[in-house]
Amino acid sequence: MGRVHLVSVRIITADIKRLVQFFEDATGITAKWATDDFAELSSESFTLAIGSTRTLAFFGEGVAEPATNKSMIIEFLVENVDDNYEIIKGLTSEIVQKPTTMPWGNRSLLFRDPDGNLINFFTPVSEVAKKKFA
Repeated sequence: MGRVHLVSVRIITADIKRLVQFFEDATGITAKWATDDFAELSSESFTLAIGSTRTLAFFGEGVAEPATNKSMIIEFLVENVDDNYEIIKGLTSEIVQKPTTMPWGNRSLLFRDPDGNLINFFTPVSEVAKKKFA
C-alpha cells in the first residue's frame, strides 16, 4: 500500500451556518465555502470540513447523523490556552473542563461546539510536551 495522508476531519451538521460561524470565531480562521452545504477551515497543519446533512445524500441513507458524536475529541494546538478560554467562554456555555494542566504536560481546555462535539484546545507546557510539538 502507498502512503496514507489524513487530509481532514469532517463534521456533519443540520445547521451549517451556525457551526461554521462557531469555528470561525473559536479559531480565527475564515472558512472557504465550496457550496452552501460544504465549507472548510484550513490552516498550515489541518483542515476541518463541515458539511450539511444534505451532503449525505451522496453516500446513502443512515451513513452519518449530526450532533451524535460521543467517541471523538477534535484537538487544536493553540499558542496560549488560557487566552483562548476567554474567547471560548463567550461562545459556548458548555465548558467541560476549564484550562487544566494534564499529567502528560499539556494545558487543556475541553468544551462542546453547538452540535455537542467535544473540542480540546491545548498548549504544551512541560518540556517533554513542548519538544513533542516543536
